[in-house]
Amino acid sequence: MRFSLLLLILYLKLKRASKHHAVFRKYISTMRARILIKTADGRRGRLFTFDQGNLSSVKGGNQAACDVALVWADASTAYKVMASGSDEASFKAAAAGKLKIEGVAYYAQWFTEGVKLIL
Repeated sequence: MRFSLLLLILYLKLKRASKHHAVFRKYISTMRARILIKTADGRRGRLFTFDQGNLSSVKGGNQAACDVALVWADASTAYKVMASGSDEASFKAAAAGKLKIEGVAYYAQWFTEGVKLIL
């Protein structure tokens, strides 16, 4: 549940930034991307859709149409690593096989850089 709540809060922060944060607004203005963050079992997740400055999101980890999926081994690990905000923690999770990127990795990097702009 904490993981789902964290994803909702992330969406709300991104949505607010898309309206009020000039640098972030410019950053997302030219991109079309669908980024899914979910658990490996697909029970928890959220799809973030960027469409040239517009941002929307839907709950659920079973979204099939995405450009990249950040797949966490479990919700607990996802929450701990994402809440830490540490790149090092993310790299360690990936090295340990607890975070996998499915799809075009460029979109995952673009998304991560965008989140850093607002946090």
